[in-house]
Order: sequence, then structure tokens, then C-alpha cells
Amino acid sequence: TARQATVMHIQVGDTEILVRAAEPTDDDFILSLVPRFTDFELPPGRKKLVVSEGIRQDLIRHLEHSQPGSFLFVAETDEGEQAGFLHLQISSDFFSGKPNCHVSDLAVAKGWDGRGLGRALLDFGESFAREHRCERLTLSVFPGNARARDLYDSQGFHTDLVRMAKPL
Repeated sequence: TARQATVMHIQVGDTEILVRAAEPTDDDFILSLVPRFTDFELPPGRKKLVVSEGIRQDLIRHLEHSQPGSFLFVAETDEGEQAGFLHLQISSDFFSGKPNCHVSDLAVAKGWDGRGLGRALLDFGESFAREHRCERLTLSVFPGNARARDLYDSQGFHTDLVRMAKPL
């Protein structure tokens, strides 16, 4: 379920971070990070308001109703400061039929940029995927999100499929 009990401590610089299953009290924090998903130039025909609202509605759906194969995690300091969140989804690979783990959402709070939290959350996601015997860890990223793309490249991600769109 989306709110299953998984806990892991990760090191982010000099700070120990707890990654735990999201709880209902985390909903406002998670939704407060939605603007981070459009904080860059979007492709032609994509409007920030529409993209943000679509992401927000998808997160609300997963927060309010447990979805099979959906797992939401929050990263917080020992003092309880929420620092970021990760949303993973397990599904079958279209080609092989084997399980894949998809990074549906990953965001860090302002003030945590450049401190290694995103990288640590990706590492957590990879460990989670291995534990669940997934064939691969996947994610999607807008072309204009250079900071995220650089992170993903540095973590060994590569282009698997290219989705192209033509605004009508």
C-alpha cells in the first residue's frame, strides 16, 4: 500500500536523514512541493498551471486512496524537519512483463537543493527496487529540467524510450 511501514536511515552530508513511509500528516508537506515539478522551462504546449494541477491531483489520489504498487516516502531529519519525498510505483515492464520500479515523483524542499538528498532518495529507491526484485528503476523527466537530468545521468540512468509530442 502507499503507506506501508518501511524505514531507513540515510546519510546526507553531515546529516542523518530518516526515510519513512508517508503518513496522513505529511500530505500538506508533500503537496507543498508540487511547484518544484515545474520550476524550469516546460516543453512547447505545456502550461505550468496545467502540469502542476495534474501532478497535484495524481498525488492527492495516491495520498487519499492506497493504490496497489504505490509507495510514498518522506525524508526527515532527526528533529522531524521534512526535507523531501519520494513516490515509487511498481508495475510490469511492457516488453518483458517483469516488475519495474518507477520513480513517479521525487522532490526536495527548498534549502535542501545541492546537499545530496535527491541522490540519497534515488539510492533508497534503487534499494527498494532491488528488494522487490525489479528488473529496472525507471523515471520520466522533462527535457528542460537540466538539474534533475544531470543527477539522473550521474546515477547511471540512460534514455530507454523517448516520448514525443506534437501540440494540437
